[in-house]
Amino acid sequence: MNDPIELKSYGLVAKLLHWAIVLLLLVQFAVAWTMPDIGRNTRNEGLVSLHLSLGTLILLIMLLRLAWRLFHPVPLLTAGVPTWQVRAAQATHLALYGLLVVMPALGWANANSRGWDATLFGAFALPKLVEAHSALGHAAGDIHTALAYMVLGLVGLHAAGALYHHFRLGDRTLARMLLR
Repeated sequence: MNDPIELKSYGLVAKLLHWAIVLLLLVQFAVAWTMPDIGRNTRNEGLVSLHLSLGTLILLIMLLRLAWRLFHPVPLLTAGVPTWQVRAAQATHLALYGLLVVMPALGWANANSRGWDATLFGAFALPKLVEAHSALGHAAGDIHTALAYMVLGLVGLHAAGALYHHFRLGDRTLARMLLR
């Protein structure tokens, strides 16, 4: 087992925001797989409406998480982690943070192009990003769908890395983010 430079974990707020996003992504992908295909005559109701609300919530929590991280640096890594692993972890985190802000924004633009409001469970509507019937908004929907597969891959890579560190290397990389 590697000797840690500093035996410190993420703070409670960072952990709660992380696991809230994990839970929301699990629910969001389940909803996305089971909701009807969105076409010309699709209405913003049921699972489609839930998908939009979950996307809005993910966007808001990710913005909060980014703001939190700006003022609360991450704990130091375990000693002995190769530079390539540090860089890979940093790139994966950066890509996940970026995609989890960009994807909901693209979904929001796509909803607006269909004449729908993006809302947070009907409590309030977000401002319009594009006009109804906007070609840009329709293209945003196609990009949104393609990026969903990238997010799945990156989440898998992120989880595999954490599990590798925990079970193979026996270090505290995973333990720093666990709620205990």
